[in-house]
Amino acid sequence: MARLVVMGGGVSGHTAATFAKKWLGEGHEVVVVTPNSQWNWIPSNIWVGVGQMTKEDVIFPLAPVYNKAGIDYRQARAVSIHPNGKAESDTPYITIEYTAKGKEGTTEEVSYDYLINATGPKLNFDATPGLGDGKGGIGEHTVSVCTADHAVHANLELQQIFAKAKAGQRQKIVVGTGHGMCTCQGAAFEYIFNIEHEANKAGVRDMVDIHWISNESFLGDFGIGGLHMKRGGYAASSRLFAESLYAERGIPWTIGAHVNKVEEGKLAYELLDGSTGEMEFDFAMLIPPFAGVGLKAYDKDGSDITAQLFAPNGFLKVDADYTAKPYEEWKASDWPRTYQNPDFKNIFACGIAFAPPHLISKPMSSPNGTPINPTPPRTGMPSGIIGKAVAHSICDMIQKGENAPLHEASMAEMGAACVASAGKGLTTGTAAALTVYPVVPDFDKYPGLGRDLDYTFGEIGLAGHWIKHILHHMFLYKAKMKPGWTLIPE
Repeated sequence: MARLVVMGGGVSGHTAATFAKKWLGEGHEVVVVTPNSQWNWIPSNIWVGVGQMTKEDVIFPLAPVYNKAGIDYRQARAVSIHPNGKAESDTPYITIEYTAKGKEGTTEEVSYDYLINATGPKLNFDATPGLGDGKGGIGEHTVSVCTADHAVHANLELQQIFAKAKAGQRQKIVVGTGHGMCTCQGAAFEYIFNIEHEANKAGVRDMVDIHWISNESFLGDFGIGGLHMKRGGYAASSRLFAESLYAERGIPWTIGAHVNKVEEGKLAYELLDGSTGEMEFDFAMLIPPFAGVGLKAYDKDGSDITAQLFAPNGFLKVDADYTAKPYEEWKASDWPRTYQNPDFKNIFACGIAFAPPHLISKPMSSPNGTPINPTPPRTGMPSGIIGKAVAHSICDMIQKGENAPLHEASMAEMGAACVASAGKGLTTGTAAALTVYPVVPDFDKYPGLGRDLDYTFGEIGLAGHWIKHILHHMFLYKAKMKPGWTLIPE
């Protein structure tokens, strides 16, 4: 009997664990180690953050689902990896620290035959003074929609802003990224337009100034270097698409910005041209940068081998080309295909937990040497696809032998669909529905634009909102492993 241990129960880890258990059956073990007792459909946190959904609409308890599936569930956080075992045993294992009530702080060693790192990101609020609380959590000056609890808090604060606006007090709202090396611009994009939509519904839009601030060098970059999409027989840029939407909704923008300090009602920033500025606010939602969760790795003798397994940003090294080279020499082939660690063939990573070889957007920095550029997104659809591919590879290695061919899911050969809400409502909602192929541009295969325009397109409207609402229910249904769940694509 083989044991697969999955560290992390988010979109990618949950996908990997549930498919692996389905394919392996009762003959092998699947263990999930995750610090959270609830599964969260993160894309809908946006709607919780404006009061259009409750926390209960976007979460469900993991224990009953894993119990039904026959998955061994440990509510704990992974602390360290010991890929060569220890002095008295060659069996690889991880150490975990329980977060479940009644067992908090208890540690345990969990052995494995195969290991998937799907730990996702550390929300690195402390990278920007004032954005964090100095203890790894969000600070008191801004809000977040990165977790369901954060989104609940954000809505409470937002409703106070609307109440003040109704009372005749002009309010300033800032939404965007809270550091020069953030990803997840899409989440902030959705949130700012949902705020604008709700302000209109509340009748306070004329009393609310809404401003966008981002580390993107142009609107519509989204961490993928932007894109061109087929619209009406023409190749329209995402920059034109985004700028038109911001202008239409009356939202000015500040881009190429590294927020370097947040204080009560005020943030400071540096721009790509080296200039600096300050921006006042009554309400701010700034996405933090992501980092690895801080896993350590140790050899048999206890020596630290963290740098061997992990990149400096804390993400696991996989089968990517990490050779440092200028932007002009980046290739689609630099990106990983199997997500297997090069030194330990029984260790894989998926979702945000794998280390990308480089940015997707063009690297930029200010004259002061401050890097200001979006880091690569690895969430949503690609995260699920990669999790399933990694699970498939491991199942084949268990059932057919360790030399079985691995399944591939390169982001440079993968398309992705994104539905970005711009306001919720049965008849008044809108969303931008986009597809991009491939996610990582391949300028050798698709000269000029780097992508295939036959599969890269986008529209905004009510239909997009309906699609996003349907997807919310579909993916919660799938994650709960209800009848026919495997038929729902990633």
